[in-house]
Amino acid sequence: MPSPRIIAIIPARYGSTRFPGKPLHPLAGKPLIQRVWERCMACSGLARVLIATDDERILRAAEGFGAEACLTSPDHPSGTDRIAEAAERDPEATHIINVQGDEPILSPALIDELAARLAADPSIGMITAVHPLHDPALLHDPNVVKAVLDTEKRALYFSRSPLPYPRNPQPGFPVWRHMGLYGYSREFLQTFVAWPPSALELTEGLEQLRALENGARIHCVVTHHDSPGVDTPEQAADMERRLWAMEEMESGAPPKTTGTGAFTP
Repeated sequence: MPSPRIIAIIPARYGSTRFPGKPLHPLAGKPLIQRVWERCMACSGLARVLIATDDERILRAAEGFGAEACLTSPDHPSGTDRIAEAAERDPEATHIINVQGDEPILSPALIDELAARLAADPSIGMITAVHPLHDPALLHDPNVVKAVLDTEKRALYFSRSPLPYPRNPQPGFPVWRHMGLYGYSREFLQTFVAWPPSALELTEGLEQLRALENGARIHCVVTHHDSPGVDTPEQAADMERRLWAMEEMESGAPPKTTGTGAFTP
């Protein structure tokens, strides 16, 4: 049996309703999409990293910082559908990691862990990651996706609402935040995009619900690495401060001033 070939694809759509131009928004001196790409390039378990976009501006920017990028249809209903089109460029890939382009401090080790789990277990069609959510304010933030898992760490549901509802809080019962990271076997990815967008997916605005609504199992890797996403300009400003602090800590450089400017195409 041939060895698995695992690639990462980063979907990057320009026309976000909450944050237009988000992939090109500068964070501590680099576009958001470059930050995510660099995390993927630091992985050891990936054979290839590809940015899949619907916009020439993102394509030019990606090629400018040395990434491999491709244009895809502007009509895809979800990032996963965009991933499937881009995956056709690598017919030898057995598994695809979908790294959403808005988590700029995502752990390369976590991406490698998903890749290793996919390579080791042929029964896994789809896998993702969650981490404990400790901030009560985030439980009510619709930009933070929550998950509930079964006893085998498989997803039962994802929601933008508080999940589960704490009517009778149980001591030590975890609340999970879903992370912008998925892995698929090629066969499952092809099956997923053949399904039409589901009612739950459209209602919540969460593409992974298409898989659950069609009876698929989503395996979840639990991590304690906190990797917040960037969905709004306010979150971008918070992330920029965090990135500056991380870079100052690593380099010992004097503090930098913050203030993320708007992207001008």
